[in-house]
Amino acid sequence: MRLTKLSLIAAMLISSSVFAIENTKVSGNAKLYYGTQDSDVANAPDMFTQDSGYTNFAARADLTTDLTKGVSAGIGMQVVTTLGVEHNLVDSVWSNAHTASGSNGAAFAGGAQVDSAMWVDEVWLAGSAFDTTLKIGRQALDTPLAFSEKWGVDKNTFEAVVLINQSIKDTTLVGTYIGKSNGSADDRASTHEGGAGSLNNLGLAAAGYVAADGDFSTFGTNGTYAYGIVNNSIKPLTVQAWYYDMVRLAKAYWLQADLDLNGVLAGAQFMNTEADAASSADTTGYSAMLGYKMKDVATFKVAYSSIEDDGLLGVANTATGSFATKGGQSKLYTEMWWNYGLVSAAGADSYSITAETVVGPKIGLLAGFYCADIAPKDAGLTLFQEKEVTEITLAATKSFGPLDTALALIFADTDAANNVNDVKTTDIQAYLTYNF
Repeated sequence: MRLTKLSLIAAMLISSSVFAIENTKVSGNAKLYYGTQDSDVANAPDMFTQDSGYTNFAARADLTTDLTKGVSAGIGMQVVTTLGVEHNLVDSVWSNAHTASGSNGAAFAGGAQVDSAMWVDEVWLAGSAFDTTLKIGRQALDTPLAFSEKWGVDKNTFEAVVLINQSIKDTTLVGTYIGKSNGSADDRASTHEGGAGSLNNLGLAAAGYVAADGDFSTFGTNGTYAYGIVNNSIKPLTVQAWYYDMVRLAKAYWLQADLDLNGVLAGAQFMNTEADAASSADTTGYSAMLGYKMKDVATFKVAYSSIEDDGLLGVANTATGSFATKGGQSKLYTEMWWNYGLVSAAGADSYSITAETVVGPKIGLLAGFYCADIAPKDAGLTLFQEKEVTEITLAATKSFGPLDTALALIFADTDAANNVNDVKTTDIQAYLTYNF
């Protein structure tokens, strides 16, 4: 689900399961997602019709194994397909990993069919000794400005070298080099990379953060070095600091502190990105969160964020935005449930109010109100447009053993500066995930 959380475990980049492998383990899941959208645009299709629907079936399998004491390895494979329903039930998909090709009589994209995609998204080797772990290869990462997104049917990954040390009590040190990515920002098939265009460029992918065919390309311009420190010496408080050298593209840092004390939740974030171009201004932003967790009742949160209006870049995921840090999901406390790339834009002042609870037979409920008011200093020289977007999301989740189900209702209202692109939309989405 599209609930973004940056925790101590996430910041360590490597799942704790890496250290708990017993011989060989096979796991994975199968997903069937469906969504339909209604809008007030002239001649827009009605809800639950072919022209308003988007769907995907996806499956993945992961194998991890111990090679010798302290050394483990893993491999993962992903497949996404429409099962051919783009010809008669829907007109768009979730994943940008698909490609479209000519097909006699097909109705998709004016006479095309959606080709299935299959790729190996993880191949890694990890070794641990003397409080230090080295993980090399194709893998998922989770850092504030470069991470794997999983809210759709697939996930983007990286080809990287990650070094983690925990010799200092309650402190984790991280150093990594990211050389390649299969995130949509590095998609060679997309028009901004000189290609013929992807489903994202055609506006036919609802959750298109993976590159076409899952192909890996150079991350950013010349790869990225990232360094982090996470400290939990004061047990209710976790603080972390990250620095990024996006070679020949930008420098960035991210500071964060989170408190969880007797149900009281509080957090603060501060970040900065500076493009290497001499004429570019820094993009600085901050976010704050306050909440309360009532045991066995509900969790309430309010958050606010502000991104400087004269910067060139935003502060979102560098792997999935269309350029540098524009357009991807972000780790900001105010991040919306569905409409990403807004609260992290240059010139965005945003706030959110959310409530989560569990009722009856373990049914999870979420209600969220999100608003982003984007006003860049010079809309003609920035990657972002002036507009205000409001989102209201109601979501319910329920697990039946290995089967996870979810239903979401999303209202969005976009007010553009010129009033030409004003639009109100309503999305209804159903999620089925079988874990094995």
